[in-house]
Amino acid sequence: MQYSKEVLDHFTHPRNQGKIKNASSVAIVGNPRCGDIIRVYIKVGKNKKGEEIIQKTGFETLGCGAAIATSSMMTEMAKGKTLEEALKITNQNVVKKLGGLPSSKLHCSNLAADALRKAIKKYKDEKEKNKKVN
Repeated sequence: MQYSKEVLDHFTHPRNQGKIKNASSVAIVGNPRCGDIIRVYIKVGKNKKGEEIIQKTGFETLGCGAAIATSSMMTEMAKGKTLEEALKITNQNVVKKLGGLPSSKLHCSNLAADALRKAIKKYKDEKEKNKKVN
């Protein structure tokens, strides 16, 4: 099983690793088959156009090197994107940016993209719920 230099770089030097204080949303996903668990943090703000964007991302991953690398890459891909743009990040996009993954590790990339989408959905749902209350 051979990893690309991008995978090794993101595994040995993960970007955005750790909690974000006062995160706008936090989501956890896991894979019972392999035991990997990813917690993703997003901080939402507004850009100059007034659109909501992901200003900051963070992750905590308990898993293999591929799970850490895909989490790291996904957070890099999401930063600065509008929520709608970030929702379009797929596991295939993450794998491609990393230069590929062995087929036995592709499930790890699913976790990263799924966690991001879940965090965005939780953020949007909470925002909508707060609108109805006010």
